Amino acid sequence: MPILTARGCNQGACHGKSKGQNGFRLSLLGFDADFDHASLTQHARGRRVFVAAPERSLLLQKAGGLVPHGGGVRIEAGSDDYRVLERWIGEGATRRRDDEPTLQSIAMTPGILQLQPAESQTLRVIASYSDGSTRDVTGRTSYQSNESAVVGVDREGRMTAGPIPGEAAIMGRYMNLIAICHVSIPIPGIVPPETYASLPRRNFIDDHIWRKLASLGITPSEPCDDSRFLRRVTLDLIGRLPTPEELRAFLADSDPRKRESSIDRLLERPEYADHWANKWADLLRPNPYRVGIKAVLNYDHWIRQNFRDNKPYDQFVRELVTATGSTWHNGATTLFRDRREPDELATLVSQLFLGIRLECAKCHHHPFEKWGQDNFYSFAAYFARIGRKGTGLSPPISGGEEMVLNAKAGSVRHPTTQAEMPPRPLFPLAEGGSTADPAIDPNRDLRRQLADWMTDARNPYFAQVIVNRVWAELMGRGIVEPVDDLRATNPPSNPALLEALAADFRDHRYDLKHLLRTITGSHAYGLSSTPNDRNKADVRNYSRHYRVRLRAEVLAEAVADITGVRESYAAMPSGSRANEIWTHRIQSVILDTFGRPNPNQDPPCERQSDATMTQTLHLMNAPQIHQRVIADDGRAAQLGASDKSPTEVVEQLYLSIYGRLPDPEELAFGQRLFQETPNRRHAVEDLMWALLNTPEFLFKD
Repeated sequence: MPILTARGCNQGACHGKSKGQNGFRLSLLGFDADFDHASLTQHARGRRVFVAAPERSLLLQKAGGLVPHGGGVRIEAGSDDYRVLERWIGEGATRRRDDEPTLQSIAMTPGILQLQPAESQTLRVIASYSDGSTRDVTGRTSYQSNESAVVGVDREGRMTAGPIPGEAAIMGRYMNLIAICHVSIPIPGIVPPETYASLPRRNFIDDHIWRKLASLGITPSEPCDDSRFLRRVTLDLIGRLPTPEELRAFLADSDPRKRESSIDRLLERPEYADHWANKWADLLRPNPYRVGIKAVLNYDHWIRQNFRDNKPYDQFVRELVTATGSTWHNGATTLFRDRREPDELATLVSQLFLGIRLECAKCHHHPFEKWGQDNFYSFAAYFARIGRKGTGLSPPISGGEEMVLNAKAGSVRHPTTQAEMPPRPLFPLAEGGSTADPAIDPNRDLRRQLADWMTDARNPYFAQVIVNRVWAELMGRGIVEPVDDLRATNPPSNPALLEALAADFRDHRYDLKHLLRTITGSHAYGLSSTPNDRNKADVRNYSRHYRVRLRAEVLAEAVADITGVRESYAAMPSGSRANEIWTHRIQSVILDTFGRPNPNQDPPCERQSDATMTQTLHLMNAPQIHQRVIADDGRAAQLGASDKSPTEVVEQLYLSIYGRLPDPEELAFGQRLFQETPNRRHAVEDLMWALLNTPEFLFKD
């Protein structure tokens, strides 16, 4: 099995795909050894192995390239792998022996390594067995680098550093067990230790980031100025631009703690709840045409109320996962109206609240993790006893009420063995515990037992995935990317920082406002986005601020605030803001253009933050935006008719759109524009439109 896996025979591009290749099928990466043995020895009328003359076996003839083979030569004739297969066939091609030891673990050396550009190093993988024996399996291990441009690895485990400084994780897989080697390539040159020792430390976040930068020889950018900080933190915490009055007051404030004070004030503003609830709506809120308008309205209200109350995150998750009652009275139950099968719920809950993507394990062993079908269906069994009464789904209009309750019976069966799977956590909480720790009480609500296990302080995934998700929203990139894919083969860029954030979050009783205050209060959060010579290539260690495009709802409201003309949304009260919308089915061209999820997409919906040509063309040409800029009751008309001087008007526009005052060159251009344009209002409109069509407005810096 490890020979076929290491040589790529059972990969998805070859015989491991769902229908196999040319009639020969193997399980993907060897997750089902019984099936593979039957495929090799019994299928195709047993033609693939020939015990009487092993060298004439089709398996060896094809793999060795002795007869035509679409996959080419995979195992050289006469090689050690070839001889092992030949000997196995000659001994009868047995499935197993009665006295054979079982594989317990694998270890890769080195585990942590630092290389110089173009330097090479060979890995070594040792397998340990139940009888105490060990074996060097380096040559039969499959290898993969998560950053091949930084560090590449060949089939024999030889790593070679590329010319780019950075980090990579090299995965080694042997018989569905995984080991990791973490490799770093520091920037050439020496940075004096005093450089890092003298950096400001506002809280523990800075300690961990400076320590990581020092190990790579990266130096951080300078702090951003006050105007950029206020624009950044206001967009991050409440999803709107600071007003010119707020900016002038902040710039004039001489209090050395004014940044901390601004964070505290923003977290108490009512816009905070809608901005952050809107992010969670992407992850939880279903299509109203599928589950019913009233059910989705209640669900949306429940999500928003949790943020208004600053409910502890563990309580929020517990109430959602264990929800019972009417979809018209308890919005959280809408989750179970939308996701009706245990396997659907297992996929969503594990990804959102544990950062474990189990979906692959539904059909086969996870290609990059330890999870298999037993893990998936045992986890899904926690949702086997969900009962429902009332009107079921009848898309496209599912308007009825439904009750969600705990049923007395229900089970989940393994799709291959048809065995009834008992509810079982994915891993033990206590060191040395069994996979059934804690014990499952069949007479107690299974979902409550799952919630107990998930929110237990000893469960590292629960706190880590939410702090990583929030960190990515504020810092432009998660410590783990994607943010909900925590696994050994996708390691965090700063493991110590992730663990420290999770521990602090637990210690403060899962308070999301505390988490936001801690991150935005760090010195690292307030760094400039302007790179220096030693951090211009850094995109994952937070040596500078990483700019991101404004979220669709934030951008739409920024345009409304700047132009002074509000957008009207169907099925919403007059004056509603975009992040208060209760469903993505409410029409809006600007929201769709700037990345609002497709209303037919099932949650969790992850948005794309990349800028596109369509977005650029929309800002330049959309009639809706143009009409707001030139509106008679808009901001441009008001400024044009005011008694403000050209200098004051230019400053007002820069403060409104960029969150800063214009520099001397920009101010001179604006003044000249007023002198050269006969109609003062037209000058205001032209300048407003020009500033809206720049990256400085479109991106959070």
